[in-house]
Amino acid sequence: MTTKESWPFETPVRALVVEDERPARAYLVELLHSTGQAQVVAAVATESEARQALENGELHLDVAFVDISLASSGCKDAGLAIVRDFSRHDRAPLFVLATAYKQHAMEAFDLDVADYLLKPFTERRVAECLSRITRRRPSAANPVPSRVVARNRNGLVFLPPHEVWAFEASERLAFVHSAAGRFDIDVSLAVMESAMGLTGLRVHRNWVVSTAHILAMEKDELGWTLRVGDSHDETGSALRVPVARDKVQRIRGMLLEGTAGLRR
Repeated sequence: MTTKESWPFETPVRALVVEDERPARAYLVELLHSTGQAQVVAAVATESEARQALENGELHLDVAFVDISLASSGCKDAGLAIVRDFSRHDRAPLFVLATAYKQHAMEAFDLDVADYLLKPFTERRVAECLSRITRRRPSAANPVPSRVVARNRNGLVFLPPHEVWAFEASERLAFVHSAAGRFDIDVSLAVMESAMGLTGLRVHRNWVVSTAHILAMEKDELGWTLRVGDSHDETGSALRVPVARDKVQRIRGMLLEGTAGLRR
């Protein structure tokens, strides 16, 4: 089991546990604490308590472990509703869905949750989950890299982070986009999202874009897209990046922060 001495961050992740069954709730809290990787700052049983905790900015949550089925809510998928609603918030924690059934795995993927825990929980699986959380958690211990290394046909390409437009996942491969072109990278989108910190914005399960290179947010018959590149000249080189439907309002709000010129 991972110990506090081996934990690579200065402070453990701050966690919320949402589970209506008392034994399961107590056991998950115990497992999280025993890893030394997490501090459970709240453990609740109902949908209303979960929403209150998520709205409480003083808890400074990094992650919320949410049971999909909360019997007291009267809705069998109340946990999914919580994640759908709060994942759109600018300062939402990462979410981990917990359930005894595999049937919600695809929706969990679409919601871009950090992980999906099947009951009964185990020490090994919870520790793996927390390791995944830390790879996506912004931290002073993980500064933005000085260069992004990619591959081309002849060898390696070194890109300054400020020249990166976006990262893309496609057919089990990952790529970095810049004015110089599209190049292969060896690590996952989640790893690059974590490495880029606040300069990288997850807009779709297959895309992380550089906020500094977002030129426009546009809508057509297929939905919303971002135009990402270096020039507002529409004849120039730029990417068209899809925006996930459940992220549109949050991303629009983030892009409008600190701006002038638009009546809202």
